[in-house]
Amino acid sequence: MRKGILTIAAVGLLATGALTACGDNSDEAGGGNAAKTPKIGVILPDSASSDRWETADRKYLEEAFKTAGVDYVIQNAQGDKSQFQTIADQMITGGATALMIVNLDSGTGKAVLDKAKSQGVATIDYDRLTLGGSAQYYVSFDNVAVGKLQGEGLVKCLTEKGVKNPVVAELNGSPTDNNATLFKNGYDSVLQPKYDSKEYVKGPDTSVPGWDNAQAGTIFEQNLTSQGGKIDGVLAANDGLGNAVISVLKKNSLNGKVPVTGQDATVQGLQNILAGDQCMTVYKAIKQEAQAGAELAIALAKGEKKDVGQTVKDPEGGRDVPSVLLAPKAIDKTNVKAVIDDGFVTKEELCTAAYAAACTAAGIS
Repeated sequence: MRKGILTIAAVGLLATGALTACGDNSDEAGGGNAAKTPKIGVILPDSASSDRWETADRKYLEEAFKTAGVDYVIQNAQGDKSQFQTIADQMITGGATALMIVNLDSGTGKAVLDKAKSQGVATIDYDRLTLGGSAQYYVSFDNVAVGKLQGEGLVKCLTEKGVKNPVVAELNGSPTDNNATLFKNGYDSVLQPKYDSKEYVKGPDTSVPGWDNAQAGTIFEQNLTSQGGKIDGVLAANDGLGNAVISVLKKNSLNGKVPVTGQDATVQGLQNILAGDQCMTVYKAIKQEAQAGAELAIALAKGEKKDVGQTVKDPEGGRDVPSVLLAPKAIDKTNVKAVIDDGFVTKEELCTAAYAAACTAAGIS
């Protein structure tokens, strides 16, 4: 792997080999499972909001569990809260000794975590913190830092285009996703001072229910109309929302003229960057996140507790949740190759015929 990508885990990451056992076999640590056959259940949220859940997280989690030789099951709730709870119930009754979830919202997540706890099943919040929940660990990225990179990226793109007093629209993630709140905290820490000083003009600031890309397109089209077509930059919270924005901009012959941000370094997002329609994305080394989550899950499933050396405050429950946080990396046209070098996407996936010339220009050969 490329050295620059390897170092992104330096902030807050306890690499998988560095997670150490404490020897605490209390019930809270999952110690009540010590006599049971270790079995791990993982619930992913959907496959529509981002490609990552099926193309990256599932793959890397499976690799880690298979390498460890542990029994596991991974299912996807496909955005259905009722199905999410049904899957959890089936995993608990099916003998899971550890449960790792990516919640659809904190209410549903809390119900699942609390039930698992009542049944002596150890729990992990993966990628999204369940507010008011009872998960024993939280594994994710520094999501405020993700948002800050997005804000800084948009400022850089607007500066390079020489836009004066730009009108900036913010297209936020789902209002029920705590990560979306953290992303917004990050990019608003960069953009709000610009609004306050009148250097930037704050345009529409809207959230997208369920990170739904189709709704995002409709919302942004309404935003653009309400501004009389005058939007100079868009802080889109992930690549899916960004692509929805770009589709609307294309219909209005504005793509490439209006900088758009993203997140997740999806193939589509990277292709939009190569085409000049998206100014940046944020790469999160999901393999490292999955490895850290898997190691914790394996330990908990065996009735062990790990010392991760870091906590995150749950603002609703007031708990300090033991956490592993990784550092994100900003990606633009100058360093798209880094995502390939890290093995997150392949050249074949990215550099299809329509993007071959752009890949060559970006140093991808």
